[in-house]
Amino acid sequence: MYAIVEIKGQQFKAEEGKFLYVHHLGDDVKEGDAVSFDKVLLLDADGDVKVGAPAVEGAKVECEVLLPLVKGDKVLVFKKKRRKGYRRLNGHRQQFTKVMIKKIVTA
Repeated sequence: MYAIVEIKGQQFKAEEGKFLYVHHLGDDVKEGDAVSFDKVLLLDADGDVKVGAPAVEGAKVECEVLLPLVKGDKVLVFKKKRRKGYRRLNGHRQQFTKVMIKKIVTA
């Protein structure tokens, strides 16, 4: 059984017992908190596929927060204009939250 769920504007494939790295859920989320996402776009229960329009009614994904703040790899942004002496180097590390899928509730 798996579900396609939308979390903070991105779609993820959620399966029970698996981990997901989603965009940072905020400073109010603590380690061990239970979080549920109810915007389930597709639900597959052993071949029985339900597609939402836009979401499946009554379905939700229940998760547990394992690490509230995980920093991703550093991304370097380099800008240059040739023959003009213009060079800029910026970088950032994206912030994520690690969650574990506990249960997928069907309608």
